[in-house]
Amino acid sequence: MGKLVLYGVEASPPVRACKLTLNALGLQYEYRLVNLLAGDQFNKEYTLKNPQHTVPVLDDHGKYIWDSHAIMAYLVRKYAKSDELYPKDFHKRAVVDQRLHFESGVIFQGCIRNIAHPVFRLNETEVPRAKIDAIYEVYAFLEAFLGTTTAAQKYLCGNSLTIADYSVVSSVSSLVGLAAIEQDKYPKLSGWLERMEQLPDYQSNNGNGAQMLIDMFSAKITKIV
Repeated sequence: MGKLVLYGVEASPPVRACKLTLNALGLQYEYRLVNLLAGDQFNKEYTLKNPQHTVPVLDDHGKYIWDSHAIMAYLVRKYAKSDELYPKDFHKRAVVDQRLHFESGVIFQGCIRNIAHPVFRLNETEVPRAKIDAIYEVYAFLEAFLGTTTAAQKYLCGNSLTIADYSVVSSVSSLVGLAAIEQDKYPKLSGWLERMEQLPDYQSNNGNGAQMLIDMFSAKITKIV
């Protein structure tokens, strides 16, 4: 197996999703910090690896892949002993893909980046109430997703963990500081998050970084308007 290197920063949900996947697969890798605030992502060396200047980037023995969803799917296809995390069955995979697209387009772009960009890049300190309402809308959708397969469904795509769970938890765990998940209103989502938090090495691979992003938001945001 070629040497695996993951480029990223702990506060990034997509980076943490990849770390959860690498850990689940038992893969050894080198982790290299990319200081986004210092502009490391724009230097020539990094641009050659990823012209989009985003994190994470996976280096698999000189082959570079960016976008967390592409990285996670690649890792399972190449290194997993089974297809459980990303099923080959057409319908099961389609469900996983739908959750991944939902995380990318609705949760990350529509909620996290929609708040983070003006706060961290434009130095805005107030967040419109509509952006917080969008988070609660996401919670409602996830609550519905958790009830669409079986009554006893444990994870987002059924009763087995998939990369969709890793992707979504990396973002949801970063949003709870802005919009708490009320157990009586979102019981399935609350239960799912508790199960995810019990995964081996969850705290080191996701929890600590999620808290870092929550703290960063708290330090910059003065009020919801």
